[in-house]
Amino acid sequence: MISSKPLIHCLNSACSRPLNPISNKFCESCHTPLVYRYLWAANISAKLIPPGELVNERYQVIDSQIWLDTHPNLPPQVSDSLPQAIVPYLRLYPHCLHLPQVYGYAVLNKRSTLDQVLLLENVPVDANGKLLPSIIQEWQEASPVRQVYWLWQILELWQPMAEQGVVSSLLVADNLRVEGWRVRLREFYADGVENAIANPQNNSSTQTFIPGAVKPTLEQLGSSWASWFNTPHKQLEEPLAAIYQQMQAGDASYSAIANSLNQLLLEQAALLPLSCLVASATDAGPGKQHNEDSYYPKNDDISALKNNNGKTASFYNEQLISHLSIVCDGIGGHEGGEVASQLAVQSLKLQVQARLTEVVADPDIITPDIVFEQLAAVIRVANNLIATRNDEQGRESRRRMATTLVMALQLPQQINTPKGVANSHELYIANLGDSRAYWITPKYCQQLTVDDDVATREVRSGKSLYRQALERQDAGALTQAMGIKDAEFLRPTVKRFIIEEDGLLLLCSDGVSDNRLVEQYLTDYAEPILAGKMSVESAVESLINLANQKNGHDNSSVVLSCCKVSPEEPIALEKRATTSLSAPVMVSAEFVEPANVYMDAELVTPEEAQPADIAQERNGKISLGAALALLILLIGVGAFGLTTWWLLSPQGVEMIRDRLFKQEQSPQQSQPFNVE
Repeated sequence: MISSKPLIHCLNSACSRPLNPISNKFCESCHTPLVYRYLWAANISAKLIPPGELVNERYQVIDSQIWLDTHPNLPPQVSDSLPQAIVPYLRLYPHCLHLPQVYGYAVLNKRSTLDQVLLLENVPVDANGKLLPSIIQEWQEASPVRQVYWLWQILELWQPMAEQGVVSSLLVADNLRVEGWRVRLREFYADGVENAIANPQNNSSTQTFIPGAVKPTLEQLGSSWASWFNTPHKQLEEPLAAIYQQMQAGDASYSAIANSLNQLLLEQAALLPLSCLVASATDAGPGKQHNEDSYYPKNDDISALKNNNGKTASFYNEQLISHLSIVCDGIGGHEGGEVASQLAVQSLKLQVQARLTEVVADPDIITPDIVFEQLAAVIRVANNLIATRNDEQGRESRRRMATTLVMALQLPQQINTPKGVANSHELYIANLGDSRAYWITPKYCQQLTVDDDVATREVRSGKSLYRQALERQDAGALTQAMGIKDAEFLRPTVKRFIIEEDGLLLLCSDGVSDNRLVEQYLTDYAEPILAGKMSVESAVESLINLANQKNGHDNSSVVLSCCKVSPEEPIALEKRATTSLSAPVMVSAEFVEPANVYMDAELVTPEEAQPADIAQERNGKISLGAALALLILLIGVGAFGLTTWWLLSPQGVEMIRDRLFKQEQSPQQSQPFNVE
């Protein structure tokens, strides 16, 4: 352990001068972006190592327990066998949006395993190596909806962490850090054991027994919340106090507490306005002549919104474009990958369209667990459509066409607020394979999805550390995709988020996300887009060009949405004429009343917006014949979709039917399968 001038190595193995001063963004020699991998040294003994030291001639101590890997080009040191203490980190990998992961070890004394320091990555440390603020530090400055959203995320983590015996980690206030809307944990503490926890007040460490002799309870969580968060916004004082009391009573179930908190979260989110600008594009790439990607919405979809006079739009097309985004990356080359991706997009569009109609007509709040099941059923129906086509054509093994999926649905449940009925701001992200979703602001780029590949499978099964798994030749091979096998083997991942800040929602194929392209460049796009200085269309065009330049080995597809909840409306951006890119369309994310379901709705820019009485007058002038024709068309489309769904997945239809009529039914179980 010696002091050393801070230097960081370039990742480019062919670089002639790979050493760079810390603080450089790019390598001075080859201009490759430098990777700053900040780690959390979990052992309490690491606090004794002062900033400036270089541990193992590799790890630069930046701050107390925060180390920088100055050799990110080398694999970290790992144990021959995986200690039981780190297994929870592996099992909980699907929750890596909030939780840290094991990186490796540093050895302080080769004679003793007690001097092996556990190093964690994906930790709540900013780009400058500073620990993110604790939730208590940020509580009073947070908006009402963000305060409730933080509590919701903690509650969501409760059950999976309890199953792994580390739920005590949620009862240490200093362990809970926040990055904007997102709650992040610094490290894990095992349940029912003594843990050395640093005292943030005097920078010392003490042996602290975390509450709970064996496993902490929701009653203890409620007591902690009542103590930590006793100064919420005035409008939250009574409802949060009621939830704290409900938890501390000790007889309330997890689902009852979750429903109470979810109701409050949706009510607070609905008080914010929500509007979006969307643009999209695809490109085969310089190394490909064939494009297997499919996506929604695109040029034809947006063009179809307008009739000859350019002002009246189909209600269903408008609502679908304003609430649904899809990217599918076909698998199978000329054998039919593009067919699989197209079938998936068309099937998902039809089913989601029917679901949106049900949401408008249903006055009751649908809980996230029900939406999870319904979206999983929708995906299974689309899967069976592709699988059936494979069976009909006699395709077997690797000849079976398939597709990845990433889908974003802004579910516009109608919430009663003091200002009237408003949008619930719920964003559901579903994915299979390695197409991804990101949330991007000027301050951070957050990957919302987890890839279904061999490396991920090895980690979540507890067999390997992630950095070890990446060394496998088949690390990136997919373990799930739509169409390979019957839906009973499919396990789509569906997550719920709340849109409560201005940001960019990016869906993309791996031709765009490979080589950390999104993380390295997309935050630079956020500020000019959100400020109205750069159009969403221009950003999409630039991102496609960047993907072709930096990656270029695959098809690239992008659907980019600029989501704003600021009081002011987004600036109307000039649309550029182009044949390869979808022009941005601005749509309000507020859903209309059920009475307007079968009426055409106007699609307008802010400059075209007119008083409500004028809009109602124009809606009243729609011809009866046109309305009847539209009604017949919609009934026909809906009947076709439901018939197709029933033929391909009668169990899925029965499940949704039972949900609608409040019948009790156990969730469908499915097993994982490989597409390696």
